[in-house]
Formats: sequence, structure tokens, C-alpha cells
Amino acid sequence: MSRRCVVLALGAFVGLTGCSTLPANGPSRSDVEAASQKAPPSKIHVVQVDESVARQLASKRLGQQLASALPASHASNELLGAGDAVEVSIWEAPPALLFGDYVLASASNGTSATRPTTLPEQVVSSDGAIGVPFAGRVRVAGLTVAQAADAIAQKLAGKANHPQVIVRQARNASSYVTVVGEVTNSMRVPLTPHGERLLDALAVAGGVRQPVQKMTIQVARGGIVRSLPLEAIIKDPSQDIVLQPDDVVTAAYQPLSFVAMGATGRNAEINFEATGVSLAEALGRMGGLADSRSDPRGVFIFRFEDASALPPSTSQQNVTADGRVPVIYQIDLRNPQSLFIAQNFQVENKDIVYVANAPLAELQKFMSIVGAFTSPIVNVQTIQNTTTW
Repeated sequence: MSRRCVVLALGAFVGLTGCSTLPANGPSRSDVEAASQKAPPSKIHVVQVDESVARQLASKRLGQQLASALPASHASNELLGAGDAVEVSIWEAPPALLFGDYVLASASNGTSATRPTTLPEQVVSSDGAIGVPFAGRVRVAGLTVAQAADAIAQKLAGKANHPQVIVRQARNASSYVTVVGEVTNSMRVPLTPHGERLLDALAVAGGVRQPVQKMTIQVARGGIVRSLPLEAIIKDPSQDIVLQPDDVVTAAYQPLSFVAMGATGRNAEINFEATGVSLAEALGRMGGLADSRSDPRGVFIFRFEDASALPPSTSQQNVTADGRVPVIYQIDLRNPQSLFIAQNFQVENKDIVYVANAPLAELQKFMSIVGAFTSPIVNVQTIQNTTTW
């Protein structure tokens, strides 16, 4: 009689599970792998992480560094622009015809010379030109002070007697960078021919207001925007780039984090430093994999990845408005080589690191539910048999 009751109970339980699922904290490994088999636009890219994939992602990060994306150039810091104040001095060989008001006689050898004529300081107009007597309007915007002097001398040729010209930038109003964000003083920093670098501008602005290891520095130049942790810039002098006019430098205090989910020692949002965290370090901060229920083949990183980081043949059906594609990176930690790869695979801000349950854990969960369902019936039957006896 008891066996029949148990069989009926199991049948009822199986019937119930036909329209429901076992309790779970996320998809199984097979569920995630099946996501890559769906037809677009529902298809999600599942990428098996190996050494070549880790190398490709590392190469992408190198391409986003400041030095490679924003090459150095001192020349543009030396160019005159609209709004700059300049001072022009003109010498003319004797006999001076236009600019030789003062003639000096030398008592020693009887030779004579002229003093320079210095024109009043003037501002480069919006059309990039200044006015010079007898030369008219001379365009100087986009020229160095030496090139501007040559341009004025050429305009005076044939009018003045062997004119010599010197141009001096009296005030800089066009070569500036803007420094904003978590700095002591947000300000415009003037650039000089010396070639101010990124850390120079931050120092002029009074430095950052948050701990260095928590700061990210963003540089916007034209249509290019790149970011790098401040600590990485300090450690690598090549990333301390020469700034260009109109650059915008933003010091951002932006706590970075990833979410740990699944069969791990800790399910939580975990913060990490601006310098980044590897997958191996992330697993350590998560408390590792739960031995009793994790599937080491089912370690997944859910990420919105830049479309440019994926092969050209990859479907771009799910591209977001900002040009990113949902990607699931999968790594098999049963393979010892994967532990080395995990040290080079970088977890990024807002990633989800998920560890799936092992199939055996699902079976154990099933059996525990069956036991909880059938034990009362078996106990009742046992009591009845004991009473009858």
C-alpha cells in the first residue's frame, strides 16, 4: 500500500513540474549556450574565452589608451589665433623710408642705425588678421610668431628699405584647455610652446579631490573621447600626453563595480578600483565558486561590448543606441590554462559575473523536493502499519 502511495505522489509531483520549474538563481549552462542558437534579433553572442580572445580584448584596450588615440604634437601650441594680443616691431635699414624715425650716429666708426618702430598692441580679429601700416591687413591666425613676422616682412617688401620684423605674443587667448570635474579649481589652462602635458594641467587646476586610485581622467579632442585611470597615467609617462588647444580634460570620480550572481560564495555588487580588476581577482572577491553546486564550465561574463571589438562577420542585430552589442563571455575553469587566461581577462564596469549551477545540484534539488513531498505520506503509512501490528 505504501509503495502505491509513493508512486502516486511522484506522479503528482512530475505532473506539477510539467508546468513549472525548479527553484534556481539564474539560467543553467545549457540555457546560456542555447541563447547563441536563436535567430536574430533574439540571438545573443556567446564567446568562448581562450587565449586569442583575451589577447584581442587586451589589444582593444590598448587602442583606447590616450597615447595611441591622441598623438602628441607641440606645433599647434605655438600658433596664433583669433583673440590673441600681439606686438609687432619693425626695423628698417638706413636710409629708413617708413619706420626710421630715430637715427643714431656711432662715434667710433661713423656708421648709423635705426631704432625699431613698435606698433601698438592689437588683438587678432575674428578673421585671423591684424593691421600693419603700409602693409594693410595681414593674416596671422594659424601661423607661428616667426611665420607671422615673415608674412609682414613680405607685405612690406618694396615699400620699406629691407624691413626686419619681430612679432611677440603679448597675451594668449586662443590656446587653452578646459579642466573640469573633481579638481580643486575648474579652469581654463593656457598652453605655451613648452607643450603642457595632462598632469601639468591637473596640477595647475590644484590636483584631484579624491584618492588617485579612484579617479578616471577623460580627454575629449574633436570627436575623440578617451579615458584612463589617473594611476595608470602616473605610472606610464607615455600616457601623460601633450595637450592641444580646445582639449577638454575631465577628472571623474566614478566608483566602478560588477555584479556577482549564481553559485558563488557571495552574491553582491562589488566595487573595484579605476585601474581595473581581472576575472581571477573578481572571482576571489566573490568568494570563489561554491563547491557544492557550481558548474566550473559555466562561468559567464555578461557585457554590452563595443561592436568594433567583435569580428566583422558577427551579427549586429542587437546594437544599442550607443553602438554596443550584448555579449556573453564563457570560460571553462576545469581547464588549467583557463586560470592563466582569467588573470588577463579584465572585468569591466557594470559587468555581470555569473556562475551556473551544476546539473548534479539540480538533481539534488529535485530529490530534496521529492523527499519533502513524499515523507509525510510514508510516515503516515508507517504509523498505520505499526498500529496494525
